[in-house]
Amino acid sequence: MKERRCKGRRSLFYRGEGRMKREIDMLNGSLWDKILVFSLPLAVTGILQQVFNAADIAVVGRFVGENAMAAVGSNGPLVGLMINLFIGISLGTNVVIAQYIGHGDRERIRKAVSTSIIAALVGGILFLAGGECIAVWMLKLLAVPEEIFDWTLLYIRIYFLGMPVIFLYNVEAAIFRSRGDTRTPMIVLIIAGVINVGLNLFLVCVAGMTVEGVAIATVVSNLISAAILFILLLRSPDDLRIDLKDMRFDWREFIRILKIGVPSGIQGMVFSISNLCIQSGINSLGATVMAASAAAVNIEIVAFYLLNSFTQACTTFVGQNFGAKNIPRCRKVWKDCILLAILFTAACCVTILVFSRPLLGLFNKNPEVIELGRIRLFYLYSAYLFSLLADITSGYLRGFGKSMTPALATLFSVCGVRIVWVYTVFRQFGTFESLLLTYPVSLGLNALVIGVFALMFSRRQEYS
Repeated sequence: MKERRCKGRRSLFYRGEGRMKREIDMLNGSLWDKILVFSLPLAVTGILQQVFNAADIAVVGRFVGENAMAAVGSNGPLVGLMINLFIGISLGTNVVIAQYIGHGDRERIRKAVSTSIIAALVGGILFLAGGECIAVWMLKLLAVPEEIFDWTLLYIRIYFLGMPVIFLYNVEAAIFRSRGDTRTPMIVLIIAGVINVGLNLFLVCVAGMTVEGVAIATVVSNLISAAILFILLLRSPDDLRIDLKDMRFDWREFIRILKIGVPSGIQGMVFSISNLCIQSGINSLGATVMAASAAAVNIEIVAFYLLNSFTQACTTFVGQNFGAKNIPRCRKVWKDCILLAILFTAACCVTILVFSRPLLGLFNKNPEVIELGRIRLFYLYSAYLFSLLADITSGYLRGFGKSMTPALATLFSVCGVRIVWVYTVFRQFGTFESLLLTYPVSLGLNALVIGVFALMFSRRQEYS
């Protein structure tokens, strides 16, 4: 079947000149170049965000000590649990608005934008309150060692204060992505990230703070990024503009966003929950392994953000084209995103492995920490092909509004396998390598399950 051109369905936001050059016509023309224009700024955004976050660990590791570095790093899985939920729910905003753009429904675009902003602020406040209540319990569940417990708790309590603006930023960025603009969030993140690094150095090196200094810097930088994007949406010249006088909460749009976003958030949380379990195993191996793992995470995740940018491209492009009822183009988006992700992610992984020693040395000069970090990088990157196939295929399904199946597949094949692995295989052998082996095993099974469902779903569409 020949690909259908979406005549009369040209993006509401695409213009050939002026400010609208940042928007992408996802409904017509070639795909590879547009996917790259969408994905690469998004990848840079994620990588820069991780670089700025890594500054927290690097600053306390260099100027406070190994225990402070371990304290900040041990919060990674818990922070990831919340951020993955926020990102997942914001994907609901992304998909819903992208579908409305493809369909040309201006009124529902405005309702979805307004509802998303209100929900982000209210939801962030609720997470702030809940997080403060369960912080001690969660850190005990993680088996954080006594010598770093107080520092770890101090960091996470301050971090929780930033929940409303962190949630708001993710929703705002999703709104920009829905129309193809990934450069604006990138520029805003650069501004906020530079402020974050500067505050880190000032509060730790000049003001004499420890982990509380880097936590405060993180909250302030997130506040700045959320505020800038909010102001830009207030001044937006198109249907994504926020009008404070007309802001209304629409239950219909909220439920539609949640139907897509909550399963996506749960899918992200499932990864984080399984990583919490793995982190408890890492914590049982001592502060040196904890420090090595924390350093490696901040390096390995660079490749993940590159991969994830193609996943989000797949979701957004499929969302718009599904809204325009162009199913053949949706399938082409899926295939092209997989091919591009393999090419770019493989190059990134190989580069990081080649330069892993000096990169890990930026966080800690201890040779044992560096070698343990390299072991983690090897095991994680060996599983990235499986992760790539599962993530992009999940993104493809989410573009159609199908979020529950990938979430359930991830629950059983990732979270279930990893929890069982920690309490069986790892308990039997008790080595760092035996713990890390769970990554390729669980991700391989997840890719298989999600891939089979996606092929069945695509076949049903072809004959429907």
